[in-house]
Amino acid sequence: MKTRFVVSGTGTGGHIYPALAIAKGLKEKYPGSEILFVGGSYGLESKLVPQAGFQLKTISAAGFVRKFTLKNLIVLGKATISLGRAWQIMRQFQPRVVIGTGGYVCGPVILAAALGGIPTLIHEQNAYPGLTSRVLAYFTRGIAVTFADSKKYFPRAKWLEVTGLPVRSELVNTEIQPEEARQRLGLPVKKRLILSFGGSQGAQSINRAVLQLLKILLNDKKKHFLHVTGPSQYEDFVNQARSFGLKMTNNGNITIVPYLNEMPLAIKAADLAICRAGASTLAELTAVGLPAVLIPYPYAAGNHQEYNALAIVNQGAALLVREQELSGAKLAEIIESLFNSPDTLSTMARNSKKIGRPQALADILEMIATFM
Repeated sequence: MKTRFVVSGTGTGGHIYPALAIAKGLKEKYPGSEILFVGGSYGLESKLVPQAGFQLKTISAAGFVRKFTLKNLIVLGKATISLGRAWQIMRQFQPRVVIGTGGYVCGPVILAAALGGIPTLIHEQNAYPGLTSRVLAYFTRGIAVTFADSKKYFPRAKWLEVTGLPVRSELVNTEIQPEEARQRLGLPVKKRLILSFGGSQGAQSINRAVLQLLKILLNDKKKHFLHVTGPSQYEDFVNQARSFGLKMTNNGNITIVPYLNEMPLAIKAADLAICRAGASTLAELTAVGLPAVLIPYPYAAGNHQEYNALAIVNQGAALLVREQELSGAKLAEIIESLFNSPDTLSTMARNSKKIGRPQALADILEMIATFM
Protein backbone atom coordinates (compact mmCIF):
# COMPACT_ATOMS: atom_id res chain seq x y z
CA MET A 1 0.00 0.00 0.00
CA LYS A 2 1.27 3.47 -0.88
CA THR A 3 2.20 5.87 1.92
CA ARG A 4 -0.61 8.39 2.27
CA PHE A 5 -0.64 11.85 3.83
CA VAL A 6 -3.41 14.36 4.45
CA VAL A 7 -2.46 18.03 4.47
CA SER A 8 -4.83 20.82 5.49
CA GLY A 9 -4.14 24.54 5.22
CA THR A 10 -7.06 26.77 4.41
CA GLY A 11 -8.34 30.27 3.77
CA THR A 12 -5.31 32.52 3.27
CA GLY A 13 -1.94 32.26 1.59
CA GLY A 14 -0.29 32.33 5.02
CA HIS A 15 -1.82 28.90 5.71
CA ILE A 16 -1.82 27.45 2.20
CA TYR A 17 1.72 28.18 0.96
CA PRO A 18 3.40 26.40 3.90
CA ALA A 19 1.00 23.48 3.37
CA LEU A 20 1.96 23.29 -0.31
CA ALA A 21 5.66 23.44 0.57
CA ILE A 22 5.25 20.56 3.02
CA ALA A 23 3.22 18.55 0.49
CA LYS A 24 5.87 19.00 -2.19
CA GLY A 25 8.57 18.07 0.31
CA LEU A 26 6.71 14.89 1.24
CA LYS A 27 6.34 13.98 -2.42
CA GLU A 28 10.11 14.29 -2.90
CA LYS A 29 10.99 12.47 0.31
CA TYR A 30 8.51 9.65 -0.28
CA PRO A 31 8.31 9.01 -4.05
CA GLY A 32 5.06 7.33 -5.03
CA SER A 33 3.22 8.58 -1.94
CA GLU A 34 -0.35 9.86 -2.20
CA ILE A 35 -1.18 13.27 -0.78
CA LEU A 36 -4.70 14.54 -0.23
CA PHE A 37 -5.49 18.15 0.61
CA VAL A 38 -8.55 18.86 2.71
CA GLY A 39 -9.75 22.45 2.62
CA GLY A 40 -12.69 24.76 2.04
CA SER A 41 -14.63 25.46 -1.12
CA TYR A 42 -14.03 29.19 -1.33
CA GLY A 43 -10.55 29.87 0.06
CA LEU A 44 -7.40 30.26 -2.00
CA GLU A 45 -6.81 26.53 -1.71
CA SER A 46 -9.62 25.93 -4.22
CA LYS A 47 -7.32 27.42 -6.89
CA LEU A 48 -3.80 26.93 -5.58
CA VAL A 49 -4.01 23.25 -4.64
CA PRO A 50 -5.25 21.92 -8.03
CA GLN A 51 -2.74 24.22 -9.77
CA ALA A 52 0.01 22.53 -7.77
CA GLY A 53 -1.20 19.12 -8.95
CA PHE A 54 -2.72 17.83 -5.71
CA GLN A 55 -6.16 16.36 -5.11
CA LEU A 56 -8.47 18.52 -2.99
CA LYS A 57 -11.47 17.45 -0.95
CA THR A 58 -13.56 20.18 0.65
CA ILE A 59 -15.59 20.39 3.80
CA SER A 60 -17.61 23.26 5.22
CA ALA A 61 -16.45 25.01 8.39
CA ALA A 62 -16.53 28.46 9.97
CA GLY A 63 -14.67 30.30 12.69
CA PHE A 64 -16.07 31.24 16.07
CA VAL A 65 -16.77 34.90 16.79
CA ARG A 66 -14.67 35.96 19.81
CA LYS A 67 -17.61 37.07 21.90
CA PHE A 68 -20.92 35.59 23.05
CA THR A 69 -23.29 35.59 20.10
CA LEU A 70 -25.99 33.34 18.68
CA LYS A 71 -23.89 33.08 15.52
CA ASN A 72 -21.55 30.77 17.41
CA LEU A 73 -24.39 28.25 17.75
CA ILE A 74 -24.55 28.05 13.96
CA VAL A 75 -20.78 27.71 13.81
CA LEU A 76 -20.92 24.92 16.40
CA GLY A 77 -23.46 23.09 14.27
CA LYS A 78 -21.24 23.42 11.21
CA ALA A 79 -18.26 22.23 13.23
CA THR A 80 -20.10 19.05 14.21
CA ILE A 81 -20.99 18.33 10.57
CA SER A 82 -17.40 19.14 9.49
CA LEU A 83 -15.97 16.76 12.07
CA GLY A 84 -18.19 13.99 10.74
CA ARG A 85 -17.11 14.71 7.16
CA ALA A 86 -13.44 14.80 8.18
CA TRP A 87 -13.86 11.50 10.04
CA GLN A 88 -15.34 9.96 6.87
CA ILE A 89 -12.38 11.18 4.80
CA MET A 90 -9.91 9.67 7.27
CA ARG A 91 -11.63 6.27 7.16
CA GLN A 92 -11.74 6.26 3.36
CA PHE A 93 -8.23 7.58 2.67
CA GLN A 94 -6.44 6.03 5.68
CA PRO A 95 -3.46 8.43 5.87
CA ARG A 96 -0.26 7.54 7.70
CA VAL A 97 0.16 11.10 9.04
CA VAL A 98 -2.05 14.23 8.97
CA ILE A 99 -0.48 17.70 8.85
CA GLY A 100 -2.30 20.98 9.46
CA THR A 101 -1.07 24.53 8.86
CA GLY A 102 -4.06 26.48 10.13
CA GLY A 103 -7.44 27.82 9.07
CA TYR A 104 -10.98 26.86 10.10
CA VAL A 105 -11.11 23.58 8.18
CA CYS A 106 -7.83 22.48 9.74
CA GLY A 107 -9.58 22.13 13.12
CA PRO A 108 -11.99 19.29 12.32
CA VAL A 109 -9.40 17.59 10.09
CA ILE A 110 -6.74 17.36 12.80
CA LEU A 111 -9.31 16.52 15.48
CA ALA A 112 -10.85 13.70 13.42
CA ALA A 113 -7.39 12.24 12.75
CA ALA A 114 -6.35 12.48 16.41
CA LEU A 115 -9.57 10.83 17.60
CA GLY A 116 -8.93 8.05 15.09
CA GLY A 117 -5.43 7.42 16.41
CA ILE A 118 -3.66 8.84 13.35
CA PRO A 119 -0.43 10.77 14.13
CA THR A 120 -0.92 14.51 13.64
CA LEU A 121 1.38 17.52 13.31
CA ILE A 122 0.41 21.19 13.19
CA HIS A 123 2.57 24.05 11.98
CA GLU A 124 1.92 27.49 13.50
CA GLN A 125 3.19 30.35 11.38
CA ASN A 126 2.72 33.31 13.73
CA ALA A 127 4.38 34.42 16.95
CA TYR A 128 0.90 34.77 18.49
CA PRO A 129 -0.85 31.49 17.61
CA GLY A 130 -4.36 31.44 16.23
CA LEU A 131 -7.25 30.03 18.25
CA THR A 132 -7.39 26.89 16.09
CA SER A 133 -3.76 26.00 16.81
CA ARG A 134 -4.10 26.66 20.55
CA VAL A 135 -7.08 24.32 20.76
CA LEU A 136 -5.54 21.62 18.57
CA ALA A 137 -2.39 21.63 20.72
CA TYR A 138 -4.31 19.51 23.26
CA PHE A 139 -4.88 16.77 20.67
CA THR A 140 -1.96 16.77 18.23
CA ARG A 141 1.21 14.73 18.74
CA GLY A 142 3.63 17.36 17.45
CA ILE A 143 3.76 21.13 16.97
CA ALA A 144 6.19 22.95 14.70
CA VAL A 145 6.42 26.72 15.23
CA THR A 146 8.00 29.52 13.24
CA PHE A 147 8.96 31.76 16.17
CA ALA A 148 10.42 30.80 19.51
CA ASP A 149 8.17 33.49 21.02
CA SER A 150 5.11 31.31 20.42
CA LYS A 151 6.34 28.41 22.59
CA LYS A 152 4.78 29.90 25.71
CA TYR A 153 1.29 29.59 24.22
CA PHE A 154 1.59 25.79 24.08
CA PRO A 155 2.40 24.86 27.69
CA ARG A 156 0.96 21.35 27.40
CA ALA A 157 2.39 20.42 24.03
CA LYS A 158 3.53 16.79 23.87
CA TRP A 159 6.33 17.69 21.45
CA LEU A 160 7.22 21.14 20.16
CA GLU A 161 10.03 22.19 17.83
CA VAL A 162 11.03 25.64 16.56
CA THR A 163 11.47 24.83 12.88
CA GLY A 164 10.81 28.13 11.15
CA LEU A 165 8.57 28.40 8.10
CA PRO A 166 9.28 26.83 4.69
CA VAL A 167 10.37 29.43 2.13
CA ARG A 168 10.51 29.39 -1.65
CA SER A 169 13.25 27.15 -2.98
CA GLU A 170 14.65 30.00 -5.12
CA LEU A 171 15.78 31.72 -1.91
CA VAL A 172 17.71 28.83 -0.42
CA ASN A 173 18.70 26.59 -3.33
CA THR A 174 20.54 29.14 -5.47
CA GLU A 175 23.75 31.02 -4.68
CA ILE A 176 22.93 34.29 -6.42
CA GLN A 177 24.84 37.37 -5.24
CA PRO A 178 23.11 40.77 -4.92
CA GLU A 179 24.92 42.17 -7.97
CA GLU A 180 23.73 39.32 -10.20
CA ALA A 181 20.19 39.58 -8.83
CA ARG A 182 20.11 43.29 -9.67
CA GLN A 183 21.39 42.64 -13.17
CA ARG A 184 18.65 40.08 -13.74
CA LEU A 185 16.04 42.58 -12.56
CA GLY A 186 17.47 45.39 -14.68
CA LEU A 187 18.33 47.50 -11.64
CA PRO A 188 21.47 49.59 -10.92
CA VAL A 189 24.26 47.44 -9.52
CA LYS A 190 26.14 50.09 -7.52
CA LYS A 191 23.32 51.96 -5.77
CA ARG A 192 21.76 51.04 -2.43
CA LEU A 193 18.48 49.22 -3.15
CA ILE A 194 15.37 49.72 -1.01
CA LEU A 195 12.60 47.19 -1.68
CA SER A 196 9.10 48.15 -0.50
CA PHE A 197 5.85 46.21 -0.80
CA GLY A 198 2.60 45.61 1.02
CA GLY A 199 1.87 41.98 0.28
CA SER A 200 0.52 40.33 -2.86
CA GLN A 201 -2.41 42.76 -3.02
CA GLY A 202 -0.52 45.83 -1.85
CA ALA A 203 -1.31 48.10 1.11
CA GLN A 204 -2.84 51.56 0.76
CA SER A 205 -1.09 53.01 3.81
CA ILE A 206 2.33 51.81 2.64
CA ASN A 207 1.65 53.10 -0.87
CA ARG A 208 0.75 56.55 0.51
CA ALA A 209 3.88 56.68 2.66
CA VAL A 210 6.11 55.52 -0.21
CA LEU A 211 4.68 58.26 -2.45
CA GLN A 212 5.74 60.84 0.14
CA LEU A 213 9.09 59.09 0.58
CA LEU A 214 9.85 59.13 -3.14
CA LYS A 215 9.05 62.81 -3.33
CA ILE A 216 11.54 63.48 -0.51
CA LEU A 217 14.34 61.31 -1.92
CA LEU A 218 13.73 61.78 -5.64
CA ASN A 219 16.98 61.79 -7.66
CA ASP A 220 19.09 60.58 -4.72
CA LYS A 221 22.10 59.36 -6.68
CA LYS A 222 23.15 56.80 -4.05
CA LYS A 223 19.81 54.99 -3.67
CA HIS A 224 17.34 53.16 -5.88
CA PHE A 225 13.75 52.35 -4.89
CA LEU A 226 11.88 49.26 -6.09
CA HIS A 227 8.25 49.54 -5.01
CA VAL A 228 5.52 46.95 -5.56
CA THR A 229 2.09 48.62 -5.40
CA GLY A 230 -0.17 45.59 -5.73
CA PRO A 231 -2.08 44.97 -9.01
CA SER A 232 -5.30 46.74 -8.02
CA GLN A 233 -3.54 49.86 -6.72
CA TYR A 234 -0.95 50.42 -9.43
CA GLU A 235 -2.97 52.81 -11.60
CA ASP A 236 -4.03 54.93 -8.64
CA PHE A 237 -0.42 55.03 -7.39
CA VAL A 238 0.88 56.18 -10.77
CA ASN A 239 -1.81 58.88 -11.05
CA GLN A 240 -1.02 60.20 -7.58
CA ALA A 241 2.68 60.15 -8.35
CA ARG A 242 2.10 62.25 -11.43
CA SER A 243 0.06 64.74 -9.41
CA PHE A 244 3.06 64.99 -7.06
CA GLY A 245 5.29 65.73 -10.04
CA LEU A 246 6.92 62.29 -9.99
CA LYS A 247 7.63 60.72 -13.37
CA MET A 248 7.34 56.97 -13.80
CA THR A 249 9.96 56.93 -16.58
CA ASN A 250 13.36 58.60 -16.70
CA ASN A 251 13.06 59.38 -12.99
CA GLY A 252 16.59 58.35 -12.11
CA ASN A 253 16.10 56.24 -9.01
CA ILE A 254 12.57 54.79 -8.92
CA THR A 255 11.17 51.53 -10.30
CA ILE A 256 7.43 50.99 -9.75
CA VAL A 257 5.71 47.68 -10.58
CA PRO A 258 2.21 46.35 -9.84
CA TYR A 259 3.42 42.84 -9.03
CA LEU A 260 6.76 41.08 -8.92
CA ASN A 261 7.01 37.43 -9.91
CA GLU A 262 10.75 37.62 -9.21
CA MET A 263 10.33 38.53 -5.53
CA PRO A 264 13.01 36.02 -4.40
CA LEU A 265 15.48 37.82 -6.71
CA ALA A 266 14.41 41.20 -5.34
CA ILE A 267 14.91 40.04 -1.75
CA LYS A 268 18.41 38.84 -2.63
CA ALA A 269 19.15 42.10 -4.45
CA ALA A 270 17.97 44.54 -1.75
CA ASP A 271 19.87 46.25 1.06
CA LEU A 272 16.71 47.07 3.03
CA ALA A 273 13.05 46.06 2.93
CA ILE A 274 9.98 48.10 3.91
CA CYS A 275 7.00 45.79 4.32
CA ARG A 276 4.27 44.16 6.41
CA ALA A 277 5.09 41.53 9.02
CA GLY A 278 3.38 38.41 7.72
CA ALA A 279 5.08 35.21 8.84
CA SER A 280 5.98 34.11 5.29
CA THR A 281 7.51 37.50 4.50
CA LEU A 282 9.64 37.46 7.64
CA ALA A 283 10.76 33.89 6.98
CA GLU A 284 11.99 34.93 3.53
CA LEU A 285 13.74 38.08 4.76
CA THR A 286 15.59 36.22 7.52
CA ALA A 287 16.46 33.30 5.23
CA VAL A 288 18.77 35.65 3.31
CA GLY A 289 19.55 38.10 6.14
CA LEU A 290 17.77 41.20 4.80
CA PRO A 291 17.27 44.05 7.34
CA ALA A 292 13.77 45.50 7.36
CA VAL A 293 11.47 48.27 8.45
CA LEU A 294 8.31 46.40 9.49
CA ILE A 295 4.84 47.95 9.39
CA PRO A 296 2.42 45.38 10.88
CA TYR A 297 -1.09 45.21 9.48
CA PRO A 298 -3.10 46.49 12.47
CA TYR A 299 -6.30 44.57 11.67
CA ALA A 300 -4.77 41.09 11.47
CA ALA A 301 -6.49 38.55 13.72
CA GLY A 302 -5.21 38.87 17.26
CA ASN A 303 -2.84 41.61 16.04
CA HIS A 304 -0.52 38.72 15.18
CA GLN A 305 1.59 40.74 12.73
CA GLU A 306 2.80 43.01 15.51
CA TYR A 307 3.80 39.95 17.55
CA ASN A 308 5.65 38.64 14.49
CA ALA A 309 7.42 41.96 14.01
CA LEU A 310 8.46 42.19 17.65
CA ALA A 311 9.95 38.69 17.49
CA ILE A 312 12.32 40.00 14.79
CA VAL A 313 12.82 43.51 16.17
CA ASN A 314 13.77 42.17 19.61
CA GLN A 315 16.58 40.20 17.94
CA GLY A 316 18.02 43.36 16.42
CA ALA A 317 17.15 42.39 12.83
CA ALA A 318 14.49 45.00 12.03
CA LEU A 319 12.85 48.25 13.07
CA LEU A 320 9.15 48.64 13.88
CA VAL A 321 6.90 51.42 12.59
CA ARG A 322 3.26 51.13 13.63
CA GLU A 323 0.55 52.15 11.19
CA GLN A 324 -0.40 55.28 13.15
CA GLU A 325 3.23 56.46 13.05
CA LEU A 326 3.72 55.77 9.34
CA SER A 327 4.64 58.60 6.97
CA GLY A 328 7.04 59.27 4.14
CA ALA A 329 9.03 61.60 6.34
CA LYS A 330 9.37 58.91 9.01
CA LEU A 331 10.61 56.37 6.44
CA ALA A 332 13.03 58.89 4.92
CA GLU A 333 14.47 59.61 8.37
CA ILE A 334 14.99 55.89 9.07
CA ILE A 335 16.55 55.20 5.67
CA GLU A 336 18.98 58.11 5.95
CA SER A 337 19.92 57.09 9.48
CA LEU A 338 20.58 53.45 8.52
CA PHE A 339 22.56 54.19 5.38
CA ASN A 340 24.61 56.82 7.22
CA SER A 341 25.50 54.12 9.74
CA PRO A 342 26.78 51.12 7.73
CA ASP A 343 27.76 49.26 10.90
CA THR A 344 24.17 49.37 12.16
CA LEU A 345 22.80 48.05 8.88
CA SER A 346 25.44 45.30 8.76
CA THR A 347 24.62 44.27 12.32
CA MET A 348 20.92 44.07 11.46
CA ALA A 349 21.77 41.91 8.43
CA ARG A 350 23.87 39.53 10.55
CA ASN A 351 21.15 39.29 13.19
CA SER A 352 18.54 38.60 10.52
CA LYS A 353 20.64 35.84 8.98
CA LYS A 354 21.30 34.39 12.43
CA ILE A 355 17.60 33.90 13.19
CA GLY A 356 16.69 32.75 9.68
CA ARG A 357 15.78 29.09 9.25
CA PRO A 358 16.28 28.18 5.59
CA GLN A 359 16.26 24.50 6.61
CA ALA A 360 12.68 24.77 7.97
CA LEU A 361 11.15 22.34 5.49
CA ALA A 362 13.78 19.69 6.17
CA ASP A 363 13.19 20.00 9.92
CA ILE A 364 9.42 19.68 9.52
CA LEU A 365 9.82 16.62 7.30
CA GLU A 366 12.12 15.10 9.93
CA MET A 367 9.38 15.56 12.55
CA ILE A 368 6.88 13.86 10.26
CA ALA A 369 9.32 10.99 9.66
CA THR A 370 9.29 10.10 13.35
CA PHE A 371 5.57 9.22 13.02
CA MET A 372 6.17 6.79 10.14
